[in-house]
Amino acid sequence: MKKIKFINSEGLKLLAMLFMLLDHLWATLVSGNQWMNYVGRLAFPIFAFLIAEGYSHTSNVKKYAKRLLLFGLISEIPFDLMCTGTFFFPFHQNVMFTLLLGLLCINEIEKLKKAVNAKGRVVCLLKMGLFLLVGTVGFVDYGAMGILVVIAFYVFRNFKLAPLFQLLSLVLLFWVFFKGMGIVIPLGGRELFLPVQAFGILSLIPIWLYNGKKGSGSKAVKYAFYAFYPVHMALIYVVYALFF
Repeated sequence: MKKIKFINSEGLKLLAMLFMLLDHLWATLVSGNQWMNYVGRLAFPIFAFLIAEGYSHTSNVKKYAKRLLLFGLISEIPFDLMCTGTFFFPFHQNVMFTLLLGLLCINEIEKLKKAVNAKGRVVCLLKMGLFLLVGTVGFVDYGAMGILVVIAFYVFRNFKLAPLFQLLSLVLLFWVFFKGMGIVIPLGGRELFLPVQAFGILSLIPIWLYNGKKGSGSKAVKYAFYAFYPVHMALIYVVYALFF
């Protein structure tokens, strides 16, 4: 298996950015190409996986969290403009906040492991519940489900059968319990409802090819990845406003 794992974290980020761009273009400039939406479903689980990996390798969780918060705030206006054409829309927040809440949850999981008494464990569990609630009532992208995806990737990352548990987690979160748009597939006189989000399960293919390496490790590259999120949404909005 190690021989076929050839994608580093920068490669995964590039793939996720491409998938996300296709999805955003489908939603704005090139509607009707439904395949772009299906492919776009692969983006979020890859980003969620990278948050779990990033937490495991970061030397400063607070800086990591502050960076996600900063780019979440920077991205919110471009996100609202792209999605709704307005500068402020309180009923849908961008995915950086989802990833931030996921990071905070897995940080509480680590604190839970180290808790020396019942009170400490209860506090950790209550904080995790609070973060999931904030994700729900705060209308972050993907809601509590998105946060649970981050948690699942972190909890199962060192399991001997990690790929199996990752697969089961995404099937449950993206298919069994997912409520949203989908397609109906005729199946032997019956109909199978497939949520569009279920295409996100295919993200496990590049994730399983991850070799555990960072890539260049350049700070410029790292911040370029973060900057891509607000910049591409702002550009999409400008193009849409000028030509559509």
